[in-house]
Amino acid sequence: MADLRLAVKRKWFEQTKAGVKPFEYRLDNDYWRKRLVGKRYDNLIITLGYPKSTDTDKILIMPYLGYEMQTITHAEFCDKPERVFAIRQVLTNDQ
Repeated sequence: MADLRLAVKRKWFEQTKAGVKPFEYRLDNDYWRKRLVGKRYDNLIITLGYPKSTDTDKILIMPYLGYEMQTITHAEFCDKPERVFAIRQVLTNDQ
């Protein structure tokens, strides 16, 4: 199987690394449906931007635990309710 790799901004990366951000959100649109619906992944890889593979401080690897559909209101989505894929993210102790 493959890994699901998601690049995020520093704010979201740091929150994920600290263990306070339980989901990474992606809009419910054709692009993300094709990548997520009916797909199975081994790992979820969260990166700070697009680092080199040797820049391990900017890469978080965790088991892929799937997603749930949610409707959220968030500044990243212009503060209007949007249906999203809420991708579960749980770091293991070794990161």
